[in-house]
Amino acid sequence: MQNASITVKHFIIGGFDTVKRPVAVGVVMLIIYILAIFANTVNILFIIFDKRLHKPMYLLVCNLAVVDIMYTSSATPTMIGVLLADVKTIYVDCLIQMCVFHLAMVMERFALAIMAFDRLIAIIFPFHYHSYLTNTRTVVLTYILWIIGCGTVVLFPATVIPLPHCTLKLKYTFCDYAAIMRTTCVNVDEYFNQSAIWSFFILFFTFTFICISYCGILFCVKLSSNNDKKKMGSTVVSHAICVTCFYSPIFIIVILTRVGVGLLIGTILSPSLVNPNISPSLNNQLCKENKG
Repeated sequence: MQNASITVKHFIIGGFDTVKRPVAVGVVMLIIYILAIFANTVNILFIIFDKRLHKPMYLLVCNLAVVDIMYTSSATPTMIGVLLADVKTIYVDCLIQMCVFHLAMVMERFALAIMAFDRLIAIIFPFHYHSYLTNTRTVVLTYILWIIGCGTVVLFPATVIPLPHCTLKLKYTFCDYAAIMRTTCVNVDEYFNQSAIWSFFILFFTFTFICISYCGILFCVKLSSNNDKKKMGSTVVSHAICVTCFYSPIFIIVILTRVGVGLLIGTILSPSLVNPNISPSLNNQLCKENKG
């Protein structure tokens, strides 16, 4: 680390310097990114233009699709540009990318948690579901979560901006809090401990809430008939898959930090590609209920 601070006008991404086949990796990421954006956009358009889907469950699906687009778009284009076009220089928008990425990560957790809550209410109180969880209440709750998410993410730029920088090279694959902090001239351990506490609190709260919701759902499923079990399972399984795709890489990253780069990329791309499968499953369930 250099002794004197420098003026930062851009950063240089060095996280892919050791990749042996950058073009192949970039092409795979580009294909997955295009599919994720297309699938989530289609879901949003279907929900907007189909009045039958203007219900709390589908509003939450639409919110998740918006979060997925923001989440995967916050970092993936930068990584694809490095791998395919060898564009390693990123300018002032590095801080913007950091904020959008961490906001999307927080909102992904919130979106999955509120969807688990929606399914819990629908299964425990099937006859009072529409009176308990109206469209207005769903929209208000979603707005509140977005405000909370924005409020927590503000801490990152507020911490980074005042600090002096000693290097321009990012050791990571895109601009996130850890990558930018390692370019500063300060001891980052204290800052990382603070961010780890913040991240653990949100991760623990959302994941625990989802687990509690699943426990309530499983309890109700055991007391239901076989036909009801199938209906309940069809609306929960797809959500459980999305939760697994999002949280599994995060927990593995915590345990096995050496494979963190690959898992981090998987964490960004895989949920955005898998989550749109929720809507087809829910649409099928809606058709069955309408026929019944």
